Parts: sequence; structure tokens; C-alpha cells
Amino acid sequence: MIRPHPLDRVILRGLQEDATQSARKLAAGRLNSAAIQRRIQKLEEAGAIRSRRVILDREALGFGVTVFLGVKLATKGRVSLDDFERAVAAIPEVQTVQHVLGVYDYRLRVVARDLSDFERVLRRRIMTLPGVGQVDANVLLSEERRPGPI
Repeated sequence: MIRPHPLDRVILRGLQEDATQSARKLAAGRLNSAAIQRRIQKLEEAGAIRSRRVILDREALGFGVTVFLGVKLATKGRVSLDDFERAVAAIPEVQTVQHVLGVYDYRLRVVARDLSDFERVLRRRIMTLPGVGQVDANVLLSEERRPGPI
């Protein structure tokens, strides 16, 4: 764990807003761009910055429905968690797979073109996965992206 300097926090917030910003823009009169670039490199080396990503607009790309699924495996002893994880990872509409503690064993984020497309993915792909028992769906109505605490 690292304890970021206040300037590092400013840099991290700026990169969260737009990871393509130049060091010059991030500097904004605080330090020169070379010093900012060195601080970014140190944050990357320390593991505080794992990667920089492009956030796609799924709706603009034709995927207007996002559904969160809670998946409870039928019998944990009869199916390997690795088998389930390997099979679910092969489904392109499944964006995230989270192994969780609680009512469900897994939480999935699934995207689809529309509700009938989601039904197809659910029936033909997800419900046929090894060990799937109970599935609970929550359709995403809206989402507000907030950066975490820094």
C-alpha cells in the first residue's frame, strides 16, 4: 500500500476523468510536465495505476441493455468453480464475473442488444453453464460513474 502525496491525488483524479490527458495538462501550473510524468511513472511502478482504459459507450455500439445476474450454483461439490468460471468467461456478452460471498456465488454483468437478445443469452448460454442453479436478474436502468476515494 502506498500513501499518495496530495499532488499524486490530483494526478490520479485527473487520470480517472480522462486517462489520455497529457502530463502538461495534468501539471496545470503545479510542476513542469516532466516532473508530472515522473510522478505518474512512480505511481505505475508502485502499482497504484494498473492500466489506462478506454470506456466504450455500449449503447452507442448497439448494446442497450445491461443486466446484473446473481448466480447460485446448484451444488458446489458437484461442479468445479474453475469449470464454471472458464465456461462463463467464454461468453462475450458477460462483461464481468465476480465470485462473491452471500446469497449468490457469482455476480455477472451481462450486456445485450435488447431484452429479447438478453433472453437468448440467458436461455442458451448462461442457463446451460455447468452447475448453474438459481439465477436472479436485475436490469440496469441508469448508471452514474463515480471515481473512488483517492
